[in-house]
Amino acid sequence: MAIPSHLETFDMKFPIWDRVFMVFPLVVIGSKEEDGTFDLAPKHMAMPMGWGNYFGFVCTPRHSTYDNIQREKSFTVNFPKPSEWLATSLAAAPRCDDGKKYSLRALETFHSERIEGIFVSDCYIYLECNLDRIVDGFGVNSLIVGKISTSHIDKSALRNVEVDDHDLIYNLPLLSYLHPGRFTEISGSKSFPFPEGMKK
Repeated sequence: MAIPSHLETFDMKFPIWDRVFMVFPLVVIGSKEEDGTFDLAPKHMAMPMGWGNYFGFVCTPRHSTYDNIQREKSFTVNFPKPSEWLATSLAAAPRCDDGKKYSLRALETFHSERIEGIFVSDCYIYLECNLDRIVDGFGVNSLIVGKISTSHIDKSALRNVEVDDHDLIYNLPLLSYLHPGRFTEISGSKSFPFPEGMKK
């Protein structure tokens, strides 16, 4: 069977990811700077690494986040609520000529518990991670993977047998990044029809 006529074939000299929209989580990664202050940076290529307590995200050695985590061997992860879209945007602001990111002063934060780090206020999931590995070589990008040492979750976001999953997501929508350059909140969902007997 031939490639269907409604499909367009692209030359892979260039990345395809800016030509279509894709859904990603939107997280803010916290890391400790060399001078003892803390940096916050939004990332969207981020997810659990397998079914265990590992979390990974894509970064680049050109960013301070990479250097900070490689040096300090730890980082924090914040999953902002949709109401925190502006705070997430401020964390993406470029550094000034002196290397500082003054936009972070506008964010309300608090300290993590087991590692030296900070969290952004009003998120629904917080992770404290110890660096497990960095995998370089995805073009200019790298995969940073941490082992979660502890987590803090908004009680209203926890799944509960007494609350329908649909209602839980409706009452506490999820902030999602639609690459490239858009965001939305997910407040509606449907149960996926898994085949009987399917296992992880």
